[in-house]
Amino acid sequence: MLKNILPRGRSRSLTRTHKVAIAGVGTLGAAAVALTAVPASGQTSTTSEAAPTAKVAYSTKQIQDVHAGVTGQLAGASQKVAAIEAKKEAAAKKATAKKATAEKKAAAEKAASKREAKETTSRSAQRTEVKKAAPKSYPDNLDGWIREARAIMKKHDIPGSYEGIHRNIMRESSGNPMAINDWDINAINGIPSKGLLQVIPPTFKAYHVPGTSKNIYDPVANIVAACNYAADKYGTMDNVDSAY
Repeated sequence: MLKNILPRGRSRSLTRTHKVAIAGVGTLGAAAVALTAVPASGQTSTTSEAAPTAKVAYSTKQIQDVHAGVTGQLAGASQKVAAIEAKKEAAAKKATAKKATAEKKAAAEKAASKREAKETTSRSAQRTEVKKAAPKSYPDNLDGWIREARAIMKKHDIPGSYEGIHRNIMRESSGNPMAINDWDINAINGIPSKGLLQVIPPTFKAYHVPGTSKNIYDPVANIVAACNYAADKYGTMDNVDSAY
């Protein structure tokens, strides 16, 4: 073997370096032979026992528990999300329904208010029509005649107090609307004084107030015409204390 490791064409004599290298190779070879000669039991007087190598178990079977755990967690999370969404949707529906109810109630109240206002206006109009259609009624007596006459006089700005009218009526006719004077100068001239305030026909016609009866014996028409004449001649019937 030593022959083979020497290069061709070189001297066969060994240098110190070559000798050291050959010695090293020999030592390594001896060591290799010694290791090969160790029995199968691995026990020698010069080497220590080697630690056994732990065996690793391999399996191609899927880890079921881990997969099931992850799947369960995902399912639980999905259920929670679904529950939250359902709660939000329910709240939104409730709010929408509440708003719709409120709007419906407001619309109903507005409609009711309009109806009530319309009915009130209608009732007011009806009352006005009734007042127009049915004028105030007065008792058919001296008190009623004077009060009705004064209401008409007020509309036409004709002055005259209740007391002044009543005083002159009692002097002229004693309150008899059909009274007639057949003895004074007017009667002699063929135009006797007539009615509550003893008005002659020409005066009644000249001072007649529209809206009253044209019958000289009508108590209200007689009073109004006589007071209209007195206002023109004396300022008011209150200033008359004798025949006029």
